Amino acid sequence: MSTSDDGRPTQDRHVPVLLQRCVDLLAPALTGAGSVMVDCTLGMGGHTEAVLEQVPGVRVIGIDRDPQALELATARLSRFGDRFTPVHAVYDEIGDVVADHADGAVQGVLMDLGVSSLQLDEAERGFSYAQDAPLDMRMDQSRGLTAAEVLNEYDERDLVRILRDYGEERFAQRVARAIVRRRDTEPWARTGELADAVRDAIPAATRRTGGNPSKRTFQALRIEVNGELEALERAVPAAIEALAVDGRLVVESYQSLEDRIVKRAIARGTASSAPPGLPVEPETHRPYLQALTRGAEEAGPDELERNARSASVRLRAARRLRPTPDHLIGTHRKESR
Repeated sequence: MSTSDDGRPTQDRHVPVLLQRCVDLLAPALTGAGSVMVDCTLGMGGHTEAVLEQVPGVRVIGIDRDPQALELATARLSRFGDRFTPVHAVYDEIGDVVADHADGAVQGVLMDLGVSSLQLDEAERGFSYAQDAPLDMRMDQSRGLTAAEVLNEYDERDLVRILRDYGEERFAQRVARAIVRRRDTEPWARTGELADAVRDAIPAATRRTGGNPSKRTFQALRIEVNGELEALERAVPAAIEALAVDGRLVVESYQSLEDRIVKRAIARGTASSAPPGLPVEPETHRPYLQALTRGAEEAGPDELERNARSASVRLRAARRLRPTPDHLIGTHRKESR
């Protein structure tokens, strides 16, 4: 049994969101001989464990940028032997991962986006505004700028952009000004200090509703530190390209910025690319994806009672109908720049 630093079994620290729904969506594509699924956001391995238990014979490649999560999940899944392969990578590298570890295309891809329970629960990682800790927020602590470095080094204009675009913070200008004012006398170092400063910068009337006023700032910083949206813009089209025909993509998003990227990529594949007005739709312009969900699915009452972290989930899924037409290959990369 794998355990975390606090001694609790790994499976007790994380309740996977919409676990059975994800398995049910993926399973029809994973029953053939030699089927492979890629779990792009392995975390502590809950979704992968359920797939390996419920779908005999499938092999799962688990990707995570967080070495600690990868270590815990690998220990948890060791009983499955060579049916599980861990890979230290960011999910936008899925094309290279599949090329290295699978024989051609794969039959399933799962993405459970956002910050993991492990990262939120480990106070010293600096993801939570509810616990005082160093301002780190890196999912992979071996590389990249910390949140403290972003706060201390970015100019005010860039801080406003991050808070507005990634945190959807109405008072981005006020919060950025407070950040700059504070660092002129003392550099940023702790999450508790930032949470206090954000609360003081938000008008009192606004603070009475909507939960902790620091939530949006912490989200924005985390996204910036880890380059999450840029990676996701590359990862979703790359995941679609990695799928074999009849393969399935399942994505769980937890905020509107993520869901918008996923929605756009699926919509592109489910729509005809033929110019308007053609009397007959050419074969090469027919959709290459079929949506498996009507819009974005949300957690039901039972799930919400069982798992509070499912409150903001938006689940979308699609099936690969055919290869991407030649005239569309690469267009998603241009659009995401």
